[in-house]
Amino acid sequence: MALLDVTDLSVSFDTPDGKVHAVNGMNLSLNAGDSLAIVGESGSGKTQLAFAILGLLAKNGHAKGSVRFQDQEILNLPEAKINKIRANEIAMIFQDPMTSLNPYMRVGDQMAEVLMLHKGTSKRTALDESAKMLDAVRIPDARSRLRMYPHEFSGGMRQRIMAAMALLCRPKLLIADEPTTALDVTVQNQIMELMADIQRDFGTALILITHDLAIVAGACAETLVMYGGQVMEIGTTDDVFEAPSHPYTLGLLNAVPRLDIPQASLQTIPGDPPDLTALPPGCPFSPRCPARHEPCALSMPPLEGFGDGRFRACHAAREDIA
Repeated sequence: MALLDVTDLSVSFDTPDGKVHAVNGMNLSLNAGDSLAIVGESGSGKTQLAFAILGLLAKNGHAKGSVRFQDQEILNLPEAKINKIRANEIAMIFQDPMTSLNPYMRVGDQMAEVLMLHKGTSKRTALDESAKMLDAVRIPDARSRLRMYPHEFSGGMRQRIMAAMALLCRPKLLIADEPTTALDVTVQNQIMELMADIQRDFGTALILITHDLAIVAGACAETLVMYGGQVMEIGTTDDVFEAPSHPYTLGLLNAVPRLDIPQASLQTIPGDPPDLTALPPGCPFSPRCPARHEPCALSMPPLEGFGDGRFRACHAAREDIA
C-alpha cells in the first residue's frame, strides 16, 4: 500500500481574470521512505499541488480528485481533521524561511509551539526536544541558539531551522518546497545533504519541489516533470536525466549551465509558459515544443507507460526526442 496516492487531482482558482487552472488531472504515488522530485518552471503547479495535499489552498482555491494518505482520503477534509495530519503525519518546509519564521519570536519558542500544539507536551519538554532536533540538523551550540531570533541566523541556518521544525513530530512524509532558493551553491549542497540525512535517519518519505535540476541528481530516487499543471514525464532520476523522453524535460536539462563545455552558450526554451486561464486543448507545451506536430495542439496525450516504471505524455516518438 502506497503512503501517498494522488489520483486525478485538479486545482483551480477564481480570479477577476477568470479561472486559473493550476493543476490538471495529476496522478502520483509515493511509498513509505521513498523520495520524489517534482520539477518544472515557475507556474508549473508544483507548490499548489503540495498545498492541495495539505489543505493549504487560498480561499479562492478549489481542489477536486482524490488524495489518499495511509489509505485515508484527506482531500478537502475539515480544518480540524486536516490539522491533526499536518506536522504529525505530513510536514512541509516552505520556500522562504525568513518569511516563514516569526521575526518577533525566539526560535526556541516557535519550535516549542509545534510540539505543544500537536503533541500536548510541556514547554520544558518541547524546548528540550527542539534543542535535540537543532543538533540533529547540525546547528552547533543548539541549546543557546534557542534564545536567538531568526534574523541572527544566516539563510542556510534558517533553512535548517525550518527542517528541524518540520521534523519535530516525526512525520512520515516531508514536503520541501524549493529548499535551496536564494542560497549560494555551497550552502545548497549542504541543505541537500541534510535532506538525504533526514531520509536515512528518520525514515521519512520526501517530496522535493524545485525548478533547479542541478540539485535533483543524487537527491531523489524518482523524478516527476510538471508543465502547465500536468505531468509530462515520470521515471527514476537516473533514467530521466540520462534518457529524457519528453521535449520539455530535454529542454530543462539543456538549460542547466555546463562547466565542462568551454565557452558553451546558455541554452533556453523559447517562448513563454502557458496562460493558465486559457490552456490550449492539447499539450500545454506544444506552442514551445520543437517536436510538435498536428495532434499536439488538438489533444492532450495520455500518460503512458514504457520500459521499467517510466511514463510520458507526448505524441512524438521517443526516438525523436534528442
